[in-house]
Amino acid sequence: MSSPKSLPTWRLRERFAAGLSAMYGSEVPAYTALVEVSTQVNRDYADRHPDAQRLGSLSRVTAERHGAIRVGTPEELAAVADLFSAFGMVPVGYYDLRDAVSPVPVVSTAFRPIDGDELARNPFRVFTSMLALKDPRFFDAGLRGRVQTFLECRQLFDPALIARARVVAADGGCDVNGADDFVAQAVAAFALSHQPIEKSWYDELSRVSAVAADIAGVASTHINHLTPRVLDIDELYRQMTARGVTMIDAIQGPPRCDGPAVLLRQTSFRALAEPRLFRGDDGTVVEGSLRVRFGEVEARGVALTPRGRERYDAAMAAAEPAKVWERYFPATDDEMAAQGLAYYRDGDPSKPVVYEDFLPASAAGIFRSNLDRDTETIAATGIVDDSGYSMDWMAGAIGRHIHDPYLLYESLCKEALA
Repeated sequence: MSSPKSLPTWRLRERFAAGLSAMYGSEVPAYTALVEVSTQVNRDYADRHPDAQRLGSLSRVTAERHGAIRVGTPEELAAVADLFSAFGMVPVGYYDLRDAVSPVPVVSTAFRPIDGDELARNPFRVFTSMLALKDPRFFDAGLRGRVQTFLECRQLFDPALIARARVVAADGGCDVNGADDFVAQAVAAFALSHQPIEKSWYDELSRVSAVAADIAGVASTHINHLTPRVLDIDELYRQMTARGVTMIDAIQGPPRCDGPAVLLRQTSFRALAEPRLFRGDDGTVVEGSLRVRFGEVEARGVALTPRGRERYDAAMAAAEPAKVWERYFPATDDEMAAQGLAYYRDGDPSKPVVYEDFLPASAAGIFRSNLDRDTETIAATGIVDDSGYSMDWMAGAIGRHIHDPYLLYESLCKEALA
């Protein structure tokens, strides 16, 4: 049998995710240990729990990743959208981390597949944050202008790569002979740069936010973290700690419970000091280090309906959510389905729809746990946010529809009934 003339987008996405994982493992060796522990925890959990694959096959869960990147401008975000479209990844959801308990000056979306079959084949997703440069609570007019000038002078992606990505997206695949080269170029676009960092500029942005410095204090973008999926995140936390890896203080998201797992739980090891070169004002280049990249891991549960999310928010507002959880959520999928709290295929409680998206409070919590210092509180400044950031604004800025996660989950349920 002759070989196919082109690789479909999901195959390209599979290679893209694997390539990023290999590259990130070479850059952050502790990530490789995280993947190893995750894989073993998943095998052990599957051996002990007959229903372990109710939220996805073991092969899917073990291969699953989500990445995170940061960009500075709408134009850079639009280029990311073009690049990811070649891998069948479209923008889903809008996340505003500026108003979190520990505010982060970014607005975000996630690029991922949305079709049920595509998700089952490879659900790779990338949480993508853009610097909220127009928000005067973080950036005064003077600093905003200087950051804008810096960002306009850099080029994150080769225009030829973006042009090629548009063609691949339009064709629904890539010629098999050119696929390896295309994927390799896409992966390389997110490699950590070894160019010297202008120290005084980076330090000035760090006083606004470490995330702002990571975005606009360097001339490139990079994978900020790459996240494997695990079936028992509490066990993984224990095993990583036992290996002597310093984990953040808590698991973000809903508490562990006896009932159905919901939404998303995340944790990470603390960002490690990575060697970087810095250039002083006198032009001298010296060695230093930065702590901006970390190893995150996640456990995914059933997707909640709007009614379920209302209950989730109410439970999480309690001083100790674990103690009140059972007041808000029943102990079985049958009851969850009967009360309209979660999505199930065919209306069958034994077929939960996995949550494919993110929680802004958890994302901000992970970011905060890996920073050396807080972003200064903005609520008491008295400055009015007139930036106009919103999902509609972002959709217009990148020229693409941003999908509503709830509508997608409803569609998955209807897709199963069709």
